[in-house]
Amino acid sequence: MRLSLALSGLSLLAGPLAAQALPRIPFRPGMVVTRSAAVVPGVYVAPRGDSAAITVRGDGIVLDLTGVELVGRIDRTRPDSFAGVAVAIDGGRHVTVRGARIRGYKTAILARGTSGLFLFDNDLSHNWRPRLYSGVEHESLVDWLTYHRNENDEWLRYGAGIYLAGVTGGEIRGNTVRQGMNGLLLTRSTALKIWNNDFSYNSGLGIGLYRSSRDTIVHNSVDWNVRGYSHGFFNRGQDSAALLMYEQSSHNVVAHNSMTHSGDGLFLWAGQHTMDTGEGGANDNLFYANDFSFAPTNGIEATFSRNRFVANRVHGAWHGVWGGYSWESLIIGNDFAGNVEAIAIEHGQRNVIAGNRFAGDTTAVRLWWNRIEPSDWGYPKHRDTRSYDYRVTQNRFSGNRVAFRVHDTQSVSGSGNVAEGVDTLLVARGDTAGWGVGFGSVRTTEAAIPDSLTFPAVPGGRNAVGAAEIRRGREAIIVDEWGPYDWRSPKLWPAGRSDATPLRLRVLGPRGRWRVTRREGIARLSARSGAVGDTITVTPAAGREHDFALSLEYRGAEVVSPFGVRIPGGRAVPFGWTRFEPATGWKLRFVALDSVAPPPADTAAVRAAFTAGRVAATLDTAGLDLMWSRPPVTSIPRARMLTEATTTVRLSPGRYRFRTIADDAVRVWVDRRLVLDDWTPGESRVKEVAVPLGGIHALRVEHLQVDGWYELRLDIDRDR
Repeated sequence: MRLSLALSGLSLLAGPLAAQALPRIPFRPGMVVTRSAAVVPGVYVAPRGDSAAITVRGDGIVLDLTGVELVGRIDRTRPDSFAGVAVAIDGGRHVTVRGARIRGYKTAILARGTSGLFLFDNDLSHNWRPRLYSGVEHESLVDWLTYHRNENDEWLRYGAGIYLAGVTGGEIRGNTVRQGMNGLLLTRSTALKIWNNDFSYNSGLGIGLYRSSRDTIVHNSVDWNVRGYSHGFFNRGQDSAALLMYEQSSHNVVAHNSMTHSGDGLFLWAGQHTMDTGEGGANDNLFYANDFSFAPTNGIEATFSRNRFVANRVHGAWHGVWGGYSWESLIIGNDFAGNVEAIAIEHGQRNVIAGNRFAGDTTAVRLWWNRIEPSDWGYPKHRDTRSYDYRVTQNRFSGNRVAFRVHDTQSVSGSGNVAEGVDTLLVARGDTAGWGVGFGSVRTTEAAIPDSLTFPAVPGGRNAVGAAEIRRGREAIIVDEWGPYDWRSPKLWPAGRSDATPLRLRVLGPRGRWRVTRREGIARLSARSGAVGDTITVTPAAGREHDFALSLEYRGAEVVSPFGVRIPGGRAVPFGWTRFEPATGWKLRFVALDSVAPPPADTAAVRAAFTAGRVAATLDTAGLDLMWSRPPVTSIPRARMLTEATTTVRLSPGRYRFRTIADDAVRVWVDRRLVLDDWTPGESRVKEVAVPLGGIHALRVEHLQVDGWYELRLDIDRDR
């Protein structure tokens, strides 16, 4: 595909956009719109029903929702309870929806089978998102995502600001989706121009494509789409991404976008068909002049496919490019800096690395082949997966520890490279026959980027790349129980461990001042007032190390709360920090089960198994929060095992919420009374129950490990 031809697809269809006086119609929940109209402005509460709040059906329809706010649920504070669809577009040709403000739904706009869809200037923020359970020091498996299958719209379980299925042609412009889980999701949707949107601060994806090709994605802000990151503790990303491209999504153009501070900047995967057969891929996409910096995992992950990465910026990521099994791909004229590995490609063939700048990356380029590959992958059974035939020319290496780290890779050649302040040019292992990369002391010319690999800025396109906000490093990523923090409201956040005593808390937020309004169970504070940016040291009173609260008041700039409430500048805004972690001290027994008998199911069988089984190991822990793929003690079995955890706890009278996260199954007993029963084996999941308690109580937790990952966690909270 020549890019000059792709530009012709950016022209707008005049019909749906022509200025016209639209008749005004009242809003009615469940209404069906079959003619162009403007809904009377107002705030309308339209909770979940059997149908969407508004359904659009027909051809040539313009639905103007300027001044309209659709609310799916009044209570903003539990976005994991939002449900339903606000606006459904059922087929049709040349359909326009503009100006809406939608919140409190699972999916704000859902379109199926539309030819020529135009979505303009809609604010679809603060819709569905799940509660997250990965904290400052610990991660939970329950937060991991999987987008690998969407043949039957499985992605809808995750909700979206905009979800398009089978949409062909049109324009998505000027829309905002923040503080949800997903911004824009496309499946089998092609020839769309997606530009000048803001899909930022979501806890899943900014933009996701599945079997979607020949789309143009330009001039968008798609930053801080992240989960699974805690600075200094863990950086998994948990398969969140600014841009996800899955399952044969090909011939797309992605240019001039800011896609920073996300789990991956770009996560591209060929798809299950390719993995099974070796055929196809997510191929021939162009990624030009984007910023993929400060990703917890990979600025760019692109696997099992052929693509072009040109003039992008990737700073401060784990991997700048992770290109496993990439072939005939071009990595040209990119700016890499401060990454652990700037380019890492395993099992790659016939790739070109030219004209890139590598500054301060620990390893600039790593190429290798693993002789043992997963036995359940079909791909290596159908394809040559050796690592060979790289062309490496006119790159500049500066301040790197290692320029090239090569393992079992043949035929790497090129010339005109420059190295300045590099500790080691080459670390080679295994069979590296055919190494012939040339270095010179001076490079007189830059590697030219052919016109066929560029994509000019679109007239009227926003300058999304380079905003001051996105220049901060990964330390600016804060993820709490509802997703990425957007710095638009005051917040206390630990400067280090959250369970430390004394506890140091950073005051985050827009510019302004704070003062303490209340403290409970606290002996000393380092300050009682100050400015945003301060750090407060909190020393709990003796005996209250696990139960104290600090309340503050902020005054300053306008605040937008994490749930979308706007508070004018100068008004008092409360915020604070609470620690409630009943001191327990658990004693654990790990009992091995019979290697062939079915795991015990009823309570009597479980108790009998604990009594008769072999105790493989014991362990004492301060809290019940365990997760591993390999046990921390070698005597603990990896599979087919029961865990019994016991403790006593003292609680003041009240209602308490017991929350378990378990893989595979769990039961909780309080004073020999079964209060929580989740004994169906499966992947990590959350189960909760509220119980009235007071005084000293004996707790017992039973856990079944079938195989795979082990996770067992019990939280005790006050029930509000």
